[in-house]
Amino acid sequence: MFARLVRPSVISQPSWSCTRNLSLRPRLPKLPSFKLTPDPPGNIIGTVNDAHVPPKFDISHGSYHWMYERIITVGMAPLVVFPFVAGVDYPLIDAGLCTLVLLHSRYGLQSCIIDYIPLRKFGFWHKLAMFLLNIGSFVSLYGIYIIETENNGLADLISKLWHT
Repeated sequence: MFARLVRPSVISQPSWSCTRNLSLRPRLPKLPSFKLTPDPPGNIIGTVNDAHVPPKFDISHGSYHWMYERIITVGMAPLVVFPFVAGVDYPLIDAGLCTLVLLHSRYGLQSCIIDYIPLRKFGFWHKLAMFLLNIGSFVSLYGIYIIETENNGLADLISKLWHT
């Protein structure tokens, strides 16, 4: 034990040195909450004799969610063309267009998160992605407010960029 203290440090590095071995594995803490939950065999929960449990009725999911997306898309079509054809800036139409574009983007990204980061498999990561999507949506809504109040709106911004 004391022989190590007597030897010169040129020959051996002290154990408290700040060097790191070359490794491609990240040194992250091993937290059990970040692990993925394994799927049951065949993705079947229960047995053949168990009664079917229908999912809870939720108006914001399933076919209703798809219908909301289609209504928003159809509602955006005239609002995209109107400011450029009329040549006049209407703040309410411009704010409606901005809000519908934001909702359309949010619903599309939410569908991607639901499809590719499912809650039953990824748990924490699904909730984190949805939280970040909600934060991004609120920040974008604030950006729409700034564009509509301090500038002339989105249509004016696009026409300025188009003519520059």
